[in-house]
Amino acid sequence: MSALNIRNVRKVFGKTTVLDDIHLQASAGEFIILVGASGCGKSTLLNMIAGLDVPTSGSIHIGDRDVTHLPSKDRDIAMVFQSYALYPTMTVAGNIAFGLEMRKVPRPERDKAIARVAKMLQIEHLLDRKPAQLSGGQRQRVAMGRALARDPKLFLFDEPLSNLDAKLRVEMRAEIKALHQRLKTTSIYVTHDQVEAMTMADRIVVLNGGEIEQIGTPLELYHQPKTRFVAGFLGAPAMNFLPVVVQGDSVQLPGGGTLVMQAELKPSRQGAAELGVRPERLRVVGPDAPSQLRCEVTVVEPLGADTLVMMRCEGHKLVVRGPGDSPLRPGDTAQLALDADAVTLFDPQTGQR
Repeated sequence: MSALNIRNVRKVFGKTTVLDDIHLQASAGEFIILVGASGCGKSTLLNMIAGLDVPTSGSIHIGDRDVTHLPSKDRDIAMVFQSYALYPTMTVAGNIAFGLEMRKVPRPERDKAIARVAKMLQIEHLLDRKPAQLSGGQRQRVAMGRALARDPKLFLFDEPLSNLDAKLRVEMRAEIKALHQRLKTTSIYVTHDQVEAMTMADRIVVLNGGEIEQIGTPLELYHQPKTRFVAGFLGAPAMNFLPVVVQGDSVQLPGGGTLVMQAELKPSRQGAAELGVRPERLRVVGPDAPSQLRCEVTVVEPLGADTLVMMRCEGHKLVVRGPGDSPLRPGDTAQLALDADAVTLFDPQTGQR
């Protein structure tokens, strides 16, 4: 097992700064996931960890070694790509053993490694097949097996599940997480899918415009986002946002509703703000119950266990997660209530909480 330490890393292409002053430390055995919108720099950072690119400045350490300028082959890492990158003329066994063969590992040791990872990934019955004879999920297991056979100090995953269908992605997510819990190898995983990040990571690194917005556990980022970007990026559906005005210990909502903040939640700033609230923290209440918002239902999406209800409130769109048997229908008028401990307030200029 090995820790990863990234210090003051900066990457510039021409006049464009892709990554700016990145600091990240992964403890031995930790599963770190890098997320962010396209172009935020997450794949560039992974490429530099892998040795496929070099920083403009800063350093990268794996364990106690500075690997900033070492070639990939000398870093003792294994990488699983979005494309399976299997050799089509080789069998599954040949693909798994190829990296070991290039390292001049003796045949008996290669055979043991093949047997070990094949059993781990439940692909023993596929060892004599070639990639063209495999399904997408089986090919991804073989790609993972090739990485696992190496027994590296660091695993790197570059959106490995993007090419799989929705059902298979869920299954492979669970397999990768179970493998990590068993192997305890330090892992860095890049994805644009925030559901993958929430379900798999020990800690999530949210990148935005080449900078780290926040690092924390999935629940820390979900419940205590430091910025509006983090709040809106994590969560499915995303957090709702409304323009509000803070006056003393009260928040004035669109349409005239008022939310009184508790003493420990009293905003430190007055004036214009942006209120964020998760879909599951908005409550639909009866006509005689206290409420803060009056909305029109526009779309209803039943999901079985629950229902997503899209609404328009004073020109602003909201999503409410309700029970599976919600009686609401498009065109209905609904009253919404929210609690002070359910909302997060952001500065509309800086985006800071």
